[in-house]
Amino acid sequence: MNTDKTISEHRQQDLCEDGHMSTEEATFFSVGKRYHRQSDLHDKYGGNRQSGISACAKHPIIFLFSSPSGKESGYKDGFASTDTYIYSGEGAIGDMEFSRGNKAILNHQADGRELHLFKQEKSGLYQYLGQFEYASHKILEGEDIEANKRKLIQFKLTRIQ
Repeated sequence: MNTDKTISEHRQQDLCEDGHMSTEEATFFSVGKRYHRQSDLHDKYGGNRQSGISACAKHPIIFLFSSPSGKESGYKDGFASTDTYIYSGEGAIGDMEFSRGNKAILNHQADGRELHLFKQEKSGLYQYLGQFEYASHKILEGEDIEANKRKLIQFKLTRIQ
């Protein structure tokens, strides 16, 4: 008998035992719907309110936020195809490293966490693009916000929902 649970099954069990959500509410987000980052996401699920990669401590999810202002830091996020999204790692100065949020993306499957991607439409308001998973990454040369050469991490994410 296979006793392995999918991430979604773990998520529903964790959320329901946590007392924050019922099983019916565990459907999470609707693709295309707009969410207020603070009240709809962080107030309900937690996570870092300022970082582009926000792992929630009490829920097995990681929020990824893409913003047009990221271009100022050398981030080049966007769809490569209908189901493939290129997402820049975090870090504005110096080489990007596989720590904090970048490590969370890299290890999300092994850690039993889901990636949920949002794109900023205006201040505080984000459109949900879907659930994705890590597919691969590249290390690129670029510049940081101080115009110094550095290594950038660029993730390739694949839509799963």
